[in-house]
Amino acid sequence: MHELSIVFHIAKMVNNIAIENNVKHVSKVTLEIGEVSMVVNSYLEDCWNWNAKKYEVLKDSKLEIETIKAETICNNCGKTYETVKYGKTCPYCKSDDTYLLKGNETNLKNITVYDE
Repeated sequence: MHELSIVFHIAKMVNNIAIENNVKHVSKVTLEIGEVSMVVNSYLEDCWNWNAKKYEVLKDSKLEIETIKAETICNNCGKTYETVKYGKTCPYCKSDDTYLLKGNETNLKNITVYDE
């Protein structure tokens, strides 16, 4: 389950950012997760809820997840298409000479803090 290692990494990063900026409490962390990243959002949320309690600055913080739609480009015809809908085969020219442009990444998008 790589969701736990993602949560450990993000929580540590957010904690360090909070310390550097004299933030006392983070209310929400927003992550962007690619739809073909193999991350299970519900597992990620469960891991976050468990791990956030270990950091004073993250206690009671919410994890918000935004999905990055996967997009593939065809090297043969140059068109892009929805990866999940069509897979590796280009729906325009039927070539399988394609590669993923986006949708496999995990990004820390935003940290929301309480106004104090």
